[in-house]
This record gives sequence, C-alpha cells and structure tokens, in this order.
Amino acid sequence: MSVSVMSDKGEYEVKTAPFDARFPNQNQTRNCWQNFVDFHRCKKIKGDDYEPCEYFKRVYRSLCPNAWVEKWDEQIEGGVFPGKI
Repeated sequence: MSVSVMSDKGEYEVKTAPFDARFPNQNQTRNCWQNFVDFHRCKKIKGDDYEPCEYFKRVYRSLCPNAWVEKWDEQIEGGVFPGKI
C-alpha cells in the first residue's frame, strides 16, 4: 500500500512494509527483527554502497520502534548484539 502526499517541495510517495508470508500474523516483532538483521548482514557482505540492502532498512524502519533500533545499534557498536550478523 502506498499513499501520495503533497509537500511544499512537491509530491512524494509514502510506502508501508509489504506483506511477508513468513510473518502472517498481526504481531510483526519477528519481521522487524529479521529485516534489521538482514540489513546488517547485507551491508557486511555487500558493503555500504550496495543499494538493494536499503530495502531491508526501509522495512525495519517502518516496522520497528525507534527505541529498539537505537538499542540494537548500540549493541552492535559494543559488540554485544545477540543476533548473528
């Protein structure tokens, strides 16, 4: 689903995270986590400039609370993140 929104600089499109059959339930916590981990794995393997990795970032930024992302980023920087990246 997408919605066109008019801003003072022109029109832009706002998109929500697409349906993912791996996470069919209303609770999207695991979907948030998986896309966060997939983004960082993609960046690690392909590098910071690999554009397709941005898909995972857009999805997790859409699904995850900002506080979770900040905490996970701090854990990655501190070397104590519980996921395998």
